Amino acid sequence: MIEAGDWSRLDDAEALAQRAAEAALAVTYEANEDFEASVMLTDDARIRELNRTWRAKDKPTNVLSFPAPEQPGATGPRHLGDIALAYETLVRESEEESKELAHHFAHLIIHGVLHLLGYDHEVEAEAEIMEALEVKALASLGIADPYRNMAA
Repeated sequence: MIEAGDWSRLDDAEALAQRAAEAALAVTYEANEDFEASVMLTDDARIRELNRTWRAKDKPTNVLSFPAPEQPGATGPRHLGDIALAYETLVRESEEESKELAHHFAHLIIHGVLHLLGYDHEVEAEAEIMEALEVKALASLGIADPYRNMAA
């Protein structure tokens, strides 16, 4: 769902989000399970509001993930939860880090899906696991390791 922001700069965001989400699932699950997640493309103002409401952080961020509780006995694809991305932050980070907009978008979708699956990066050991999964998923899409040039 496109709620706000000039997402027209990103060619076929829906298809790219689908491929990125599938790449994240491919590096984490062996089973042939069906999953779904909703993605809201919005702007910094809305993401700031969500960040303030749900995380008590009064500032915009690039991506937020809201995992859904498992529904025992539910039929159909398992709903993982919701992901929200902020347009202005995505563009700013892409420019500051000299990354293609589509590549950074795919990275944030993968990052968000991994959060929906329970991965986190609050402690170093968990961050290393999550980053390795991101790099592997991105590589499957032909996207270079976004962490390789980052300072330690």
